[in-house]
Amino acid sequence: MIPAEKIRAGDILRILPGETIPVDGTIVSGETSVDQSIMTGESLPVDKSVGEAVFCGTLNRFGAIDIRATKVGQDSSLQKLIRMVQEAEEKRAPMARIADKAASWLVPAALLIAAVTGLVTRDIVRSVTVLVVFCPCALVLATPTAIMAAIGQATKYGVIIKSGEALEKMGRVDTIAFDKTGTLTYGHLQVSDILSFDPELDAEALLSAAASAEAKSEHPLGKAIVDCAVARKVPVLEPKDFKMQAGRGVCAEVKGRKMVCGSEAFLEEYGISVGEAARAALEDFRNKGKASILVAMDGQCAGVLAMSDGLRPEAADIVERLHGMGTSVVLLTGDHQQTANYFAAQVGITQVRAQLLPEEKVECIAALQQEGKQVCMIGDGVNDAPALKTANVGVAMGNLGSDIAVEAADIVLMRDDISQVPYLKRLSNATVKTIKGSIALSMAINLVAVVLSVRGLLNPTAGALVHNAGSCFVVLIAALLYDRKFQ
Repeated sequence: MIPAEKIRAGDILRILPGETIPVDGTIVSGETSVDQSIMTGESLPVDKSVGEAVFCGTLNRFGAIDIRATKVGQDSSLQKLIRMVQEAEEKRAPMARIADKAASWLVPAALLIAAVTGLVTRDIVRSVTVLVVFCPCALVLATPTAIMAAIGQATKYGVIIKSGEALEKMGRVDTIAFDKTGTLTYGHLQVSDILSFDPELDAEALLSAAASAEAKSEHPLGKAIVDCAVARKVPVLEPKDFKMQAGRGVCAEVKGRKMVCGSEAFLEEYGISVGEAARAALEDFRNKGKASILVAMDGQCAGVLAMSDGLRPEAADIVERLHGMGTSVVLLTGDHQQTANYFAAQVGITQVRAQLLPEEKVECIAALQQEGKQVCMIGDGVNDAPALKTANVGVAMGNLGSDIAVEAADIVLMRDDISQVPYLKRLSNATVKTIKGSIALSMAINLVAVVLSVRGLLNPTAGALVHNAGSCFVVLIAALLYDRKFQ
């Protein structure tokens, strides 16, 4: 074991099962499956063999591998990811508020009108009254009071809004980009299909046999099968002569029967023929973005089990509601195109960008912004952090999300409930409308009061009452946001 900072390009490193890969490199010996979710967001581990690249920060799930370091230290993919977050933060310009812009010309205008009124009417009282009623208190109160009420409202429902600027920007968002894994889906594998090719073997018996063979497996697919069997209270027996080949499959003896579970190529290595029915099922599951494991008993292919990342049941309704609010929805994911297309079709998303690295997600966000779109990015992983920072508004899943994603986001969903997204959009829209309405009301009151003051129909005392009445109206309108029902 050596400190990571001592690794140099060209060094040969041995990465054991369960260890995090410390640098970018190329495999020179061994086979394994690598969890790349930190970089790409893929829900399934990726099988790797000699000659293939591995990335810093990813997790070696199975099998010892030797890699040759290619990019180390500040050149590694993980460090580039961190730099992208920092650069995105520096590029973000503060938003000038409407009230600040108005105040820059309102005060000089008040002084000018008061001076002209005094010179023309020779009445100092009228000039003083103009200054009293023209004081932009209501105008200045419009934005912070509305934002304070809206942030308080959101907090009650487990939505943490870090700044008023984020809330205002969310009200102007017209495009929402979703990550897939851990956002539209739960981020963990579930058995979705159990298909038996043996008429004497029902789904429950096939699941029991496969789970028993995989009982000692540490592969996510094997664990998903065992978890499914336990949840369905299907018997899981202790396997004998268990052997596992990383990224390929397992073989074991269960109740005296020779079990082989894995890919088509793995079964063929044991001389097991995979029929046309099995191939058709594999192709169908592949088109649906599902991972499959073939199950063979005593030299015969007995069935197939398919696994998929579980789609959140509310996802389709959320997308439909966002479309109904005039908001475009885009899917940005590191998963394969087929998987992305399948899930997008399930929830009603037509704009799909798949197989994206973190920097490519940033490029997609920037391209949308160049088209004049106001973009909100919703994600949960480290790989989403640069996109969260680059978007006009970043929303992170607070419970399951990584610390760097939560830190990079402007808004955090503490309950990991994406059904809060339409609520958040409605609240933001209402806040922006309230701010604009309050500003319009305050300006109208000021305009009427100034005209009355110039004409001598208001004195300083009456002007002060009108001025304070405007401020009270603005605060009251903002306070109504706190208890309004947006759910």
